[in-house]
Amino acid sequence: MRTVFRCEDPDVNPYRLLTALVVPRPIAWISTLDDHGVGNLAPHSFFNVACARPPIVSFASVGDKDTLANVVATGEFVVNLATEPLLEKVNDTSARFGPDIDEAAALGIGLEPSSLVAPARVVDSPASLECTLHSTHELGDTTLVLGRVVAITVLDEALVDGHPAMEHLRPVSRLGRDEWGLPPAVVSVARPNRPEDIVERS
Repeated sequence: MRTVFRCEDPDVNPYRLLTALVVPRPIAWISTLDDHGVGNLAPHSFFNVACARPPIVSFASVGDKDTLANVVATGEFVVNLATEPLLEKVNDTSARFGPDIDEAAALGIGLEPSSLVAPARVVDSPASLECTLHSTHELGDTTLVLGRVVAITVLDEALVDGHPAMEHLRPVSRLGRDEWGLPPAVVSVARPNRPEDIVERS
């Protein structure tokens, strides 16, 4: 037996179901500036890679949030990696601060200048994606934002043979309700190029 939730039913909340089932979701901890130079730092869990060449990432803003307003106004943002040591600070920045309040300053989160864009990056985050606005797309109550990645920064100590290493990045993810996913166990499985490469399993 399965319970069927019809999304058009007014008693059904698709958002709560989707966020519990589309898991784990990576977190874009996004730093921006408004057009007066006031900083904003907030997590967004509707986040992913949208294109490889040119490198483009996407995040979705459910409703009109400060992050969205700042990105549209200035055309720039930084995605900071949300990690296990930073989990509480990431969560704290989800509080509804006023648009004139810089979350990083209010919460004592250290920032440093980015390489190519005006919004600063989080000092203690091991990696960041510096982005310029590619486009926005209205989808009902949500705006999909596409950002072109112009610079990727990774702390040297988080690299192994020049590649970001999971054991040093220790990313966290969002699940349903107030649940978070901690850094996952990692396994390596070779991807088959051809059907002939598939090992027959008993």
